[in-house]
Amino acid sequence: MKIVFFVHCFFPNHFYGTETYTLELAKNYKIMGFDVHVVSGIFTGEAAAPETISHYTFQDIPVTIIDKNKLPNSRVKDTYYQVEMRPILEQVLKTIKPDIVHVTHLINHTAALLEVTSELGIPTFATFTDFYGFCFNNKLEASNGSLCSGPSRSRNNCIACYIKDANYIESDNKLLQWLIKKGQFPRAAQLSNLLRKHPNLRHGSFDGLIEDLIRRPDTLLSLYSTYKTVIAPTQFLYSAYKNNGFLNPMQKISFGVDINRNSKSEKEKDTKPIFGYIGQIAPHKGVDILINAFCRLPRGSAELRIYGPKDQDAEYMETLFTKAKGHNIHFLGVFEKNKMEEIFNHLDLCIIPSRWYENSPLVLLNSLATHTPVVVSDVAGMTEFVDVGTNGYVFERGSVDDLERVLKKIIKNKDNLKELSLKTNYFNTTKAMAEKTIEVYDAIL
Repeated sequence: MKIVFFVHCFFPNHFYGTETYTLELAKNYKIMGFDVHVVSGIFTGEAAAPETISHYTFQDIPVTIIDKNKLPNSRVKDTYYQVEMRPILEQVLKTIKPDIVHVTHLINHTAALLEVTSELGIPTFATFTDFYGFCFNNKLEASNGSLCSGPSRSRNNCIACYIKDANYIESDNKLLQWLIKKGQFPRAAQLSNLLRKHPNLRHGSFDGLIEDLIRRPDTLLSLYSTYKTVIAPTQFLYSAYKNNGFLNPMQKISFGVDINRNSKSEKEKDTKPIFGYIGQIAPHKGVDILINAFCRLPRGSAELRIYGPKDQDAEYMETLFTKAKGHNIHFLGVFEKNKMEEIFNHLDLCIIPSRWYENSPLVLLNSLATHTPVVVSDVAGMTEFVDVGTNGYVFERGSVDDLERVLKKIIKNKDNLKELSLKTNYFNTTKAMAEKTIEVYDAIL
């Protein structure tokens, strides 16, 4: 049986959670005797490939890549349904001839893929790793920074998120431009939804933009009916899709991780605890919250190691460097996957201070698997893995004060970190994850 994965981007240039999940499934399927293939994309603006469709191999997995530089988005609708992708996707599928399509992300391919697989009669499954199916920014974060439950009936909250992300909307309405300048995005969205009805704007580009945003959730919901079954890695993500009208069968299968699960090396008594952060260095990840809280701790009471790309957001990074100076905080960049075990072995605590709804981040699972207790913000998608006082602690999302409180408590009772480590585990492997996923196919086919 041949199984093809569709993912928005892939190794070696992209290596975060969804890409890793896709790779691990493909590798395990291959070991199990299945024929596997990955179809990925090059984002518009990245280094272009010579052809629209090109091929390479990564870790013995054949990869086909579609260059979106050749098919750039011309409007918002193209970000979720781009009709021009249909012939390209059809060509790719007719060449590979899969028995099953498994989508791990639709960005770059867009939901046009689901029309093509339906017309070709290819059973299609998916794993949802974020909220792309109903949320404009994929993160369920409202324009004012609060957490969101999904599109409102008017879609004004989706329009507000677009305006915030773009920080611009083409209009000569002075009040609208003033609201945007002042960061009044919800009010700007309400006004935009009213302005589009003006006779001079109907059926123009402004009206089309708002219409694209309004139609997005329903368009995706309709096309998502193609999926035979969908896998959700967390109960929260499962519930979020159900609460936003997704009716297809869903199964919860937690992500698996492969890492040495041996006990941590013994440390000398009275050694300063080492705290760590591993991941993207960007505002939605809350690294500034962590640094601000850490800087309030007694000098010399702990060390903070931050692993992640230093070039992701230059302005944000500069503010972090400035704040961290003189506080025993070390920015250590990215590392090869085979260094993961060694890095966690030296950490006494892993901190994940995200501002948005995380969905079973692999760094959390690897931390638990290596007996490294965690401190996470109280957002669903992470808290379901934390038993407070047993394998970690939880703090109020976005609160420097509350994270400071938790870290001071840990430092005051630092011997408790050893006890936490002994109780911290995560047993699910990628092999077990792959076997459960194959069972999902078998139940339908």
